[in-house]
Amino acid sequence: MAVIGTPRVFQKKFSFIVEIEGFTSAAFTKMSAIEAEIAKVEQWQGGTLISDKSPGRVTTSDVTLERGVSSRNFDMWNWWLDVVRMSAGVGDGGSGLGLVDPFYKRQVELIQLDRSGAELRSWTLEGAWPTKMVVGDWDNEADENVIEMLTLTFDTFDPRGI
Repeated sequence: MAVIGTPRVFQKKFSFIVEIEGFTSAAFTKMSAIEAEIAKVEQWQGGTLISDKSPGRVTTSDVTLERGVSSRNFDMWNWWLDVVRMSAGVGDGGSGLGLVDPFYKRQVELIQLDRSGAELRSWTLEGAWPTKMVVGDWDNEADENVIEMLTLTFDTFDPRGI
């Protein structure tokens, strides 16, 4: 019996590493999908029944990272606080205009691992900065850890095969 095609090996989604520029530890348990979309521009010419379609603006969706709260790691909070101070004009030369200085934008690497733990491929988020920070959901009767979430916006992303 002949084998048709090459068998596919699907990768597991639990095998990933997140690296954030300037973080001492970026051990996250969950990350939302990286999404990009190209708008469709339709132009109808007079008298035609079929529209002319062309690509429009490219938009990316925000990414949310989740991890258990650690009493020793404040990297996410410090990054968030840097952006808050900069946009509010508090502290070291913030503009007060709600603008994010390029100094606070960071590169984020998402590295997918294969079953042996070797790098399979990776994605780079360029110009990332936090837009939302959630710490907690405390419950006196729960056995779970407190989870902190950081939502990032970014300029572009670049997939790269290893």
